[in-house]
Amino acid sequence: MSTKFEVKQLFIYPIKSLAGIECKELNAQEMGFENDRRWMLIDENNEFVTQRVHPKMSQFYPKIVDDRIEIRYQNALHEFQIEEYIGEQIHSKVWDDSCQVFEVNPNTSKWFTDQLGFVCKLVKIINAGDRKHNSSKLNQNLNVSLADGYPYLLLGTKSLEFLNDKLEEKITIHRFRPNIVIETNFPHEEDDLTDFAIDQVEFKNVKPCGRCVMVNTNPINAEVKKEPLKTLSTYRKVDNSILFATNVMCLNSGKIQVGDFLIKN
Repeated sequence: MSTKFEVKQLFIYPIKSLAGIECKELNAQEMGFENDRRWMLIDENNEFVTQRVHPKMSQFYPKIVDDRIEIRYQNALHEFQIEEYIGEQIHSKVWDDSCQVFEVNPNTSKWFTDQLGFVCKLVKIINAGDRKHNSSKLNQNLNVSLADGYPYLLLGTKSLEFLNDKLEEKITIHRFRPNIVIETNFPHEEDDLTDFAIDQVEFKNVKPCGRCVMVNTNPINAEVKKEPLKTLSTYRKVDNSILFATNVMCLNSGKIQVGDFLIKN
């Protein structure tokens, strides 16, 4: 007998560590949803830049309009074409993974430099295989985008409800930057999924996701506190990791939408 979970929300995060976009329908691909974390900011040393050091990055809001991406930060607005990139390949890394990226264009890099107050470039990953992530759990190399580790993050509604019951200041699901949110029956039910499908797209659950201090940044105002990581550590700490949501990989391409059902066989 199969178990079904309704898909309640879908998100992409086009530029690594900037705000996300909630969507009703998305194209699932090997590297992640189409346009999900295909771009990131790098500094003068070609090292990737995130909210962990620069919480104000949470206040940059992307929007996909036709064939371009608009970025809004406070009263400033900038846009660039989804397909554009220039120059020679740049060698960078996401954690321990080498990746090959290209600068989008100098004007976009300058805009981010001006807004953030330090020299940086916006770069894009072009091809599957330009970054590979070794999964010790699966004992294989995966083609991934510029996400921290795995192509997709899956989160169940009851996990957040259970956490919020323990917090004085309630938080939204945006803290955890999921790609797929499903309606579950009990907390952390998503951890126990193995192989499953959403519509015609097949997925494999790899492992629960270890969380970092970035979840302590309030995406509404960029304020950083000790929660929710402090509370999560009291009941979700395994070895040296604090687990919340689960890392997922996609086995074939296809379209999924809010209202579809995740079916576990």
